[in-house]
Amino acid sequence: MSRRHRAEKREVLPDAKYGSLFVTKFINGLMVEGKKSAAEHIVYGAFDILREKTNRNPIELFEEAMDNIMPLVEVRSRRVGGATYQVPMEVRPERRRALAIRWAVNASRSRSERTMRQRVAMELLDASNKRGNAVKKREDTHRMADANKAFSHFRW
Repeated sequence: MSRRHRAEKREVLPDAKYGSLFVTKFINGLMVEGKKSAAEHIVYGAFDILREKTNRNPIELFEEAMDNIMPLVEVRSRRVGGATYQVPMEVRPERRRALAIRWAVNASRSRSERTMRQRVAMELLDASNKRGNAVKKREDTHRMADANKAFSHFRW
């Protein structure tokens, strides 16, 4: 990693169908080996499945699911005098979104439904109902931060 200067943030364009930057970032997180159109078909297909199953706007459902996945606090390693402590810290908004996308994609990939569209749709549906592996990952992260609250005075 370069120490000269921070990498500049690349701006992404809103997705074609819904005009949402968050959906674009989710598509990019789901994309494998640069196959963006395949990732778009998966996400839009999952949104169609969500619309059929719930009769709700899939974007509202998606954002509700992501809000339920995004962590508020996480633990970060901090070395103090030869000992390493797990210090709970608040998560920056951009990192919250990135973690939520990563956890949702990984949880979707580990599901047992037949197609990736169904996996993504069911994981988002579970997350909107505060269930599923991605929400469990968030709860585990919060539990870890709560358990290490005693080390919060090492925050920097």
